[in-house]
Amino acid sequence: MAKIVNKETELYEPMRAWLENYIKDKYKGYEVITQDTHNERLDRALSKLGISVAVAIGIDIQIDVLGVARKKEKTKLFFIEAKKTELTLRDLGQLWAYCKLIDPEEAFLITSATIGSLNKILNTFKREDLLDFGEGKTIKKMKIAKWDLNANMPDLLNIIPKI
Repeated sequence: MAKIVNKETELYEPMRAWLENYIKDKYKGYEVITQDTHNERLDRALSKLGISVAVAIGIDIQIDVLGVARKKEKTKLFFIEAKKTELTLRDLGQLWAYCKLIDPEEAFLITSATIGSLNKILNTFKREDLLDFGEGKTIKKMKIAKWDLNANMPDLLNIIPKI
């Protein structure tokens, strides 16, 4: 029987747990912290961890799930924006704006529904350039995925772009 998500908040804890494992697997030797930060501004959440990102201070950015990987002087941020509805260009734009301002290491837009109208934009019109953020030689791409409610992880076979 198909699982149903009644509230977006139901997605935060399983997504947080997945992100923690994802970061630990990918960034060996880093201290990894993941948190549900949907009800708190990013600057406050980072401040509690002793991290200051000047551009975030005083800006109303609320990331649903925040990941941090730290090793000595290096700090990498990870964002998940969670949705329980079909994804829209507005959802992508919200995460894109956060990424352009803060420049996280990786950012995910994940839905428990379908990727909605983004399917046409990304797959039919091949506009993966809309996922780009970062500066100079380091152009990164936001990742778009459908959340597998049974496996409690993104459907990695259909993630855009492929990882």
